[in-house]
Amino acid sequence: MAAWLRKQREDRGWSKTEMARRLVQAGREVGDTAVPEQSGMLHNIHRWEREGGISERHKLHYCRAFGIHPSQFGPNASGEPADAVTPGPSAEAGPAISAVPVPAQRPTAVPGLADPPQLASAGIAYRGRQEPVLGEFAVEQEVMAAAHEGSDHAAEHEQHGIGETTFEQLRADLVRLSRLTDSDSPLNAFLETRRVRDRIYRLLDRRLWPREQADLYLLLGCVNGLMGITANRLGYPDAAEELIRSGWAYANAIDHGPLRGLLRAKLSTVMYWQGRFRESHDLAADGLRYLSQGPVAANLHLNHACAAARLGDLDTARRAVGLAHAARDADYLDDLVEIGGEEFALSRATTSAKAGRALADIRADGREAAAELEHAISLYDQGGHPGEQHWFGGKPLAGTDLAVVQLRSGALDAAAATLETVLVLPPAQRVATLATRLARVREELTAPVFRGSQQARDLGDQIEEFDREAVTAGLHSLHG
Repeated sequence: MAAWLRKQREDRGWSKTEMARRLVQAGREVGDTAVPEQSGMLHNIHRWEREGGISERHKLHYCRAFGIHPSQFGPNASGEPADAVTPGPSAEAGPAISAVPVPAQRPTAVPGLADPPQLASAGIAYRGRQEPVLGEFAVEQEVMAAAHEGSDHAAEHEQHGIGETTFEQLRADLVRLSRLTDSDSPLNAFLETRRVRDRIYRLLDRRLWPREQADLYLLLGCVNGLMGITANRLGYPDAAEELIRSGWAYANAIDHGPLRGLLRAKLSTVMYWQGRFRESHDLAADGLRYLSQGPVAANLHLNHACAAARLGDLDTARRAVGLAHAARDADYLDDLVEIGGEEFALSRATTSAKAGRALADIRADGREAAAELEHAISLYDQGGHPGEQHWFGGKPLAGTDLAVVQLRSGALDAAAATLETVLVLPPAQRVATLATRLARVREELTAPVFRGSQQARDLGDQIEEFDREAVTAGLHSLHG
């Protein structure tokens, strides 16, 4: 898309400034009162021609400026006539969505997904259905676009740098994104988090007071951390690493210890799921230099324990599990913990689940690991303590780890029963980390004690089918 936009502009002999002028004019001609000024549009063009990611609203402005039909927009446009286009739910839906084409015989937009629309194969992976409903997508896009445009317009007209109203909205966005990361499909969460990050980028282009810039850097560090963890769940660890390191740069710029600790925990997690246990171990240890109490410190201790167990350092792993529980139970509060959600305030259930995972990799501690994991599942079922929120993958991961422990003791029936609730997880929530852990289950099923067992073969087949329908399988099959 980025290359296509650039080529279309250059083919017409327009500079980026001229392109910005024409887009602003196109927006105003159709009554788009939230279209930015020419300088703001120029900033957008630089970004779109570098990264793509253009919204549906601005795609239509481009079509007007270029003098083309919406079906001809983009590198994969069909170029079919207007009568081959399926309109939105109604004419009243407004130009921002109702004019978005769905070319005949081509995959439709996926309902519930923000900019950019994904192909239908991704929709199948997310929704578990083959007939996405465009109306749901269009209505959600209309409502959210109106809300976002209102916030952007208000921010542009606040005086004296960045007003408190804008900061209040950004803080509220961060709290909402933390909960979205826990509860929604990871791609939805990723795209919405990127939208908020782009808004912060635009605010940083202003002339700011040092305090305002520091506040925005703190928000950017948190947002990049959330994007990193969702990218990892989608099966893109390299992108996750880059995003989290970007957040680290902002944390360093404002010398924010808790944010440094948080981002070290996130990066340590990414390394662990890649099998880079030494790096995960060292990053967790480094993060503990910045804070030693509270939920983030507990997460760092648990990452340290999990990595140490995989490296064979069993004493360190056991000791780190004890330190994690003590850190989680400490009376501690900072501005990150106040945000809430698993990514900023690790719940007691997930603390026990990760402790059980570490102990499960110390093979001599099967009963202790099972006790931690069963306690975690019980806490997930109870809904957590007041103020806690559980992420959707917490209980399935704990169940998968418990099944590993059960198989090691030869309890195939118990493992199959434990995995029943895991293997019915919706495709949208079958994240890469869960697939990695289920691979450990399949390894245990190859043990000599299960040789010739039809039940073991059936369980292995169920896991294979689960992986085929996972969100990562749907996304990674797409081109481009």
